[in-house]
Amino acid sequence: MPRFLHAICGNADKTRTTKLFAQDDWVEVRLDPTDVNKPDVVGSLLEMDKVEDASMDAVITSHSLERLYPHEVILALENIMRVLKDDGYFIVTCADMQTICSLVAEDKYLDPVYTSSAGPVAPIDMLYGYRPALAAGQLQFATHCGFTSKALTGTLAQVGFASIWAARNPDILTIGAIATKKECTEDELRALADKHFG
Repeated sequence: MPRFLHAICGNADKTRTTKLFAQDDWVEVRLDPTDVNKPDVVGSLLEMDKVEDASMDAVITSHSLERLYPHEVILALENIMRVLKDDGYFIVTCADMQTICSLVAEDKYLDPVYTSSAGPVAPIDMLYGYRPALAAGQLQFATHCGFTSKALTGTLAQVGFASIWAARNPDILTIGAIATKKECTEDELRALADKHFG
Protein backbone atom coordinates (compact mmCIF):
# COMPACT_ATOMS: atom_id res chain seq x y z
CA MET A 1 0.00 0.00 0.00
CA PRO A 2 1.29 3.50 -0.77
CA ARG A 3 2.34 5.66 2.18
CA PHE A 4 2.28 9.41 2.64
CA LEU A 5 3.91 11.55 5.29
CA HIS A 6 1.51 14.05 6.83
CA ALA A 7 4.13 16.56 7.89
CA ILE A 8 3.26 18.87 10.78
CA CYS A 9 -0.12 17.22 11.10
CA GLY A 10 -1.29 18.94 14.28
CA ASN A 11 -4.52 17.29 15.40
CA ALA A 12 -5.57 16.44 11.84
CA ASP A 13 -5.67 13.00 10.27
CA LYS A 14 -5.90 11.79 6.67
CA THR A 15 -9.58 12.74 6.41
CA ARG A 16 -8.47 16.39 6.52
CA THR A 17 -5.83 16.13 3.80
CA THR A 18 -6.99 15.43 0.23
CA LYS A 19 -9.61 13.33 -1.51
CA LEU A 20 -7.05 10.72 -2.60
CA PHE A 21 -5.12 10.46 0.68
CA ALA A 22 -8.38 10.01 2.61
CA GLN A 23 -9.00 6.70 0.83
CA ASP A 24 -8.42 3.38 2.60
CA ASP A 25 -5.61 2.26 0.29
CA TRP A 26 -3.29 5.07 1.45
CA VAL A 27 -1.37 4.64 4.71
CA GLU A 28 -0.83 7.87 6.65
CA VAL A 29 2.32 8.48 8.69
CA ARG A 30 1.77 11.53 10.92
CA LEU A 31 4.76 13.74 11.83
CA ASP A 32 4.53 16.51 14.44
CA PRO A 33 7.05 18.33 16.66
CA THR A 34 5.63 17.07 19.98
CA ASP A 35 3.73 14.01 21.15
CA VAL A 36 0.70 16.10 22.17
CA ASN A 37 -1.20 15.10 19.01
CA LYS A 38 0.05 11.50 19.18
CA PRO A 39 1.93 11.45 15.85
CA ASP A 40 3.57 8.33 14.50
CA VAL A 41 6.87 10.22 14.36
CA VAL A 42 7.98 13.12 16.56
CA GLY A 43 9.92 15.54 14.40
CA SER A 44 9.77 18.72 12.34
CA LEU A 45 10.41 19.77 8.76
CA LEU A 46 13.96 20.53 9.87
CA GLU A 47 14.42 17.33 11.90
CA MET A 48 13.13 14.32 10.00
CA ASP A 49 15.93 11.90 10.84
CA LYS A 50 13.45 9.30 12.10
CA VAL A 51 11.89 9.07 8.62
CA GLU A 52 13.90 6.75 6.37
CA ASP A 53 15.30 7.77 2.99
CA ALA A 54 13.02 7.07 0.01
CA SER A 55 10.34 5.60 2.26
CA MET A 56 7.35 7.72 1.23
CA ASP A 57 5.25 7.77 -1.92
CA ALA A 58 4.11 11.29 -1.09
CA VAL A 59 4.45 14.07 1.48
CA ILE A 60 1.86 16.70 2.34
CA THR A 61 2.10 19.77 4.52
CA SER A 62 -0.22 22.71 4.97
CA HIS A 63 0.73 26.19 6.20
CA SER A 64 4.01 24.91 7.65
CA LEU A 65 6.65 26.32 5.28
CA GLU A 66 5.70 29.90 6.19
CA ARG A 67 6.36 29.14 9.85
CA LEU A 68 10.02 28.62 9.00
CA TYR A 69 12.57 31.40 8.61
CA PRO A 70 13.56 32.02 4.98
CA HIS A 71 16.98 30.38 5.39
CA GLU A 72 15.34 27.20 6.76
CA VAL A 73 12.99 26.57 3.82
CA ILE A 74 15.58 24.93 1.55
CA LEU A 75 16.69 22.56 4.33
CA ALA A 76 13.07 21.56 4.97
CA LEU A 77 12.47 20.89 1.27
CA GLU A 78 15.70 18.90 1.02
CA ASN A 79 14.44 16.75 3.91
CA ILE A 80 11.19 16.18 2.04
CA MET A 81 13.09 15.26 -1.13
CA ARG A 82 15.18 12.78 0.87
CA VAL A 83 12.23 10.83 2.25
CA LEU A 84 10.39 10.65 -1.08
CA LYS A 85 10.74 7.68 -3.40
CA ASP A 86 12.06 8.42 -6.90
CA ASP A 87 8.53 8.55 -8.27
CA GLY A 88 7.16 10.38 -5.23
CA TYR A 89 5.56 13.78 -4.98
CA PHE A 90 5.01 16.64 -2.56
CA ILE A 91 1.79 18.56 -1.93
CA VAL A 92 2.03 21.92 -0.18
CA THR A 93 -0.41 24.66 0.71
CA CYS A 94 0.67 28.08 1.90
CA ALA A 95 -0.61 31.63 2.16
CA ASP A 96 -0.68 33.63 -1.09
CA MET A 97 1.38 36.70 -0.25
CA GLN A 98 0.64 38.38 -3.58
CA THR A 99 -3.09 38.47 -2.89
CA ILE A 100 -2.62 39.30 0.78
CA CYS A 101 -0.34 42.23 -0.01
CA SER A 102 -2.80 43.54 -2.59
CA LEU A 103 -5.41 43.69 0.19
CA VAL A 104 -2.95 45.52 2.43
CA ALA A 105 -2.34 48.00 -0.40
CA GLU A 106 -6.13 48.56 -0.49
CA ASP A 107 -5.99 49.39 3.26
CA LYS A 108 -7.78 46.17 4.22
CA TYR A 109 -5.03 45.08 6.61
CA LEU A 110 -7.43 44.38 9.50
CA ASP A 111 -10.56 43.52 7.50
CA PRO A 112 -11.68 39.87 7.79
CA VAL A 113 -11.32 38.13 4.44
CA TYR A 114 -12.93 34.81 5.37
CA THR A 115 -14.02 32.91 8.45
CA SER A 116 -12.10 29.76 9.37
CA SER A 117 -13.16 27.15 11.90
CA ALA A 118 -11.20 29.17 14.46
CA GLY A 119 -12.80 32.50 13.55
CA PRO A 120 -12.36 35.50 11.20
CA VAL A 121 -9.05 35.80 9.34
CA ALA A 122 -7.63 39.13 8.17
CA PRO A 123 -4.47 39.89 6.14
CA ILE A 124 -2.56 40.69 9.35
CA ASP A 125 -3.19 37.11 10.53
CA MET A 126 -1.78 35.64 7.35
CA LEU A 127 1.26 37.89 7.40
CA TYR A 128 2.29 37.31 11.01
CA GLY A 129 0.23 34.42 12.38
CA TYR A 130 -3.32 34.02 13.65
CA ARG A 131 -3.64 36.63 16.41
CA PRO A 132 -5.84 34.66 18.85
CA ALA A 133 -3.44 31.70 18.72
CA LEU A 134 -0.42 33.94 19.27
CA ALA A 135 -2.18 35.75 22.11
CA ALA A 136 -2.83 32.37 23.74
CA GLY A 137 0.92 31.73 23.72
CA GLN A 138 0.99 29.40 20.72
CA LEU A 139 4.01 31.12 19.19
CA GLN A 140 4.80 28.08 17.03
CA PHE A 141 2.07 29.41 14.73
CA ALA A 142 3.89 32.68 14.05
CA THR A 143 4.68 33.35 10.40
CA HIS A 144 8.32 33.99 9.51
CA CYS A 145 8.27 33.96 5.71
CA GLY A 146 5.88 33.77 2.79
CA PHE A 147 5.46 32.92 -0.87
CA THR A 148 3.96 34.12 -4.08
CA SER A 149 3.18 31.48 -6.68
CA LYS A 150 6.39 32.35 -8.55
CA ALA A 151 8.48 32.25 -5.37
CA LEU A 152 7.04 28.89 -4.31
CA THR A 153 7.49 27.18 -7.67
CA GLY A 154 10.97 28.67 -8.02
CA THR A 155 12.01 27.42 -4.59
CA LEU A 156 10.67 23.93 -5.29
CA ALA A 157 12.59 23.88 -8.58
CA GLN A 158 15.75 25.10 -6.84
CA VAL A 159 15.68 22.06 -4.55
CA GLY A 160 15.39 19.73 -7.52
CA PHE A 161 11.73 18.92 -8.04
CA ALA A 162 11.43 18.10 -11.73
CA SER A 163 7.82 19.12 -12.43
CA ILE A 164 5.59 21.54 -10.54
CA TRP A 165 1.92 22.45 -10.74
CA ALA A 166 0.60 25.39 -8.73
CA ALA A 167 -2.73 27.17 -8.42
CA ARG A 168 -3.93 30.13 -6.42
CA ASN A 169 -7.21 30.06 -4.46
CA PRO A 170 -8.22 33.71 -4.02
CA ASP A 171 -11.24 32.80 -1.87
CA ILE A 172 -9.02 31.71 1.01
CA LEU A 173 -5.79 33.47 -0.04
CA THR A 174 -3.76 30.32 -0.56
CA ILE A 175 -1.46 28.68 -3.08
CA GLY A 176 -1.54 24.93 -3.58
CA ALA A 177 1.28 23.10 -5.36
CA ILE A 178 2.21 19.58 -6.38
CA ALA A 179 5.90 18.90 -7.07
CA THR A 180 7.21 15.60 -8.44
CA LYS A 181 10.69 14.13 -8.23
CA LYS A 182 10.48 12.70 -11.74
CA GLU A 183 9.55 14.75 -14.78
CA CYS A 184 5.86 14.72 -15.67
CA THR A 185 3.83 16.26 -18.44
CA GLU A 186 1.42 19.08 -17.69
CA ASP A 187 -1.47 16.69 -18.35
CA GLU A 188 -0.07 14.19 -15.83
CA LEU A 189 0.28 16.93 -13.21
CA ARG A 190 -3.27 18.15 -13.82
CA ALA A 191 -4.58 14.59 -13.56
CA LEU A 192 -2.75 14.15 -10.25
CA ALA A 193 -4.13 17.46 -8.99
CA ASP A 194 -7.62 16.37 -9.98
CA LYS A 195 -7.29 13.11 -8.05
CA HIS A 196 -6.46 15.08 -4.93
CA PHE A 197 -8.55 18.22 -5.27
CA GLY A 198 -10.92 17.85 -8.23
